[in-house]
Amino acid sequence: MSAFKEPEDMSPSERWIIAITVMLGAFISVMDTSVVNVALSHMMGSFGTNLSSITWVATSYSIAEIIMVTMSGWWSAVIGRRNFYIVSFVLFTVGSILCGTATSFAQIIIYRIIQGIGGGALIPVSQAILRETFPPAQQGIAMAIYGMGVVLAPALGPVCGGWLTDMWGWPWIFYVNIPVCIIGIFMIVKFVHDPPYLRRGVKSVDWLGIGLLTAFLTGMQIVLERGQEDQWFESDFITTLSIITVVSLVIMVFWELRSKEPIINFRVLKDLNLTLGSIIGLIFGIALFGTTFVLPQFTQELLGYSAFDAGIALAPRAITLLLLMPVAGVLYQKIGPRILMLLGVFFIIWSYYDLMQLNTQAGMADMIMPLLIMGVGMPFIFIPQSAVALCTVAKSDMTSASSLFTLARRIGGNLGYAVVAVLLDRGTRVHLSYLSENVSELRPFSHDYLLQIGQKLHELGVSSVASSKIALGMLEQTLVQQAKMLAYNEISFIFGCLFLLLIPLIFLCPSKAKILALNKVPDKKTS
Repeated sequence: MSAFKEPEDMSPSERWIIAITVMLGAFISVMDTSVVNVALSHMMGSFGTNLSSITWVATSYSIAEIIMVTMSGWWSAVIGRRNFYIVSFVLFTVGSILCGTATSFAQIIIYRIIQGIGGGALIPVSQAILRETFPPAQQGIAMAIYGMGVVLAPALGPVCGGWLTDMWGWPWIFYVNIPVCIIGIFMIVKFVHDPPYLRRGVKSVDWLGIGLLTAFLTGMQIVLERGQEDQWFESDFITTLSIITVVSLVIMVFWELRSKEPIINFRVLKDLNLTLGSIIGLIFGIALFGTTFVLPQFTQELLGYSAFDAGIALAPRAITLLLLMPVAGVLYQKIGPRILMLLGVFFIIWSYYDLMQLNTQAGMADMIMPLLIMGVGMPFIFIPQSAVALCTVAKSDMTSASSLFTLARRIGGNLGYAVVAVLLDRGTRVHLSYLSENVSELRPFSHDYLLQIGQKLHELGVSSVASSKIALGMLEQTLVQQAKMLAYNEISFIFGCLFLLLIPLIFLCPSKAKILALNKVPDKKTS
């Protein structure tokens, strides 16, 4: 077995083989967070559960995954990063097989936890390996490859999940992982090796840190995913869990900063670029995952699309992302992170402005241009912020830093889902109340509308009393649709404004000259 090579000593073919290997791991791990969403209704029938219960199929995976994302640096030190990566791939493969064979609700939850434990490490470890595989002058390309995995996967998840479920049934959304995992495991064993400067071994296990981390991330995930359904702080369960989550976070940060063998190395956040990249990643995660959630909701609820068609509606963004990731990687090296991210902000705000103009008569064609524009803007933000976040991190801290960076984006994604659910529910109620106040039988427009509908129904043989009731019901349904449409438009406005917050942070990022200077300086090997 060959030894680890520095990036400068690798041939281009060796770099690309490693890049494709780790990109496969990141891709399938991220895609499995969204691929099940379109199959939940089919699983409800298979397991005989209700909608509230079946969502735990997604929640259980997310909890297990996000815990392992955060602990990746620690596990890499305990058993070696390469070994940890292989074990994670194997666990993910076993979990995928078991999920496809599940015959009860309890089984699918347990198997999804196993799958999540395996999938969590595949994301940050992939980024750390890519960062060390390509020399500083090619970091833009490295992050473009990484981006193809973690940004494209959420966009393709609903499309692939809908197609597999319709064609062969929901178990195949798990079975499809198996050949990819087998290829990935073989390639890791053959081509990926640990660098000599990685921290190895721990003198003691930080059990309190593990407990606090588990309490915090589990509580946060459940609160964000179940809060809207349980009416947030009107629920004693959500209130209690929120308190436990906040207290666990405060104690964990205090404890981990004092611990000699921390589970989470918060000290790496002293690196300004990592902190900036993580904050930008948090906001990016809110928009990416929030949009991935809200657009299928909009197309299914108001436009009447099927689950598969709703996934197809996101295809323009996915295609543009795929095509422009390498372009953004090259532009990062040419013009630097600041200008590239500002261009990304411009395009994304433009896309949200166009989405604000949609109405209940919109068709697929009306959504293509906004999503194409969004697909241009997202890689222009993701590539530079990913490269900037790790550009000054010591090599020995790379896995820990990548774990925190990934955690920030995942928390952003969870916040995106929760924010969309709250804004949609409350926005619909507010607008419905306002519209109802301005619509009554006494107003000429409402009176004429009800009269026209009543006459058409009467011509079809419906009695006068029944036609009046049906007309009122149709008016109410129209009001609800318009209220939801206004709420969706407001969500686009708020997400667009969110990206304005990035502008001051972008100017704190390294300039092109600074990036060029860093490219000429060998990476630090110790902190």
